[in-house]
Amino acid sequence: MSSQRVEELWQQRAACKGPQSAVFFPPSQVERKDEREARENRAKEICAMCPVRRPCLDYAVAIREPHGIWGGLNELERKQLIARAG
Repeated sequence: MSSQRVEELWQQRAACKGPQSAVFFPPSQVERKDEREARENRAKEICAMCPVRRPCLDYAVAIREPHGIWGGLNELERKQLIARAG
């Protein structure tokens, strides 16, 4: 099975699919710090219940995804994870 196909399988099972997906990425307009924290916390609550949280995080780390909440971590948290592993 190709890595593309494996990726598609975990994405199909992701808890972030659907109308709530907007909380995983910053809006197009500027958001205040408290708004960002509230949005990220809501996204992380969804991630906490997700059956594919680990493959999602692994994917984001592997491709060095620069935006959004992936696998329960925001951009800065993923950068810190990568730095500790390196």
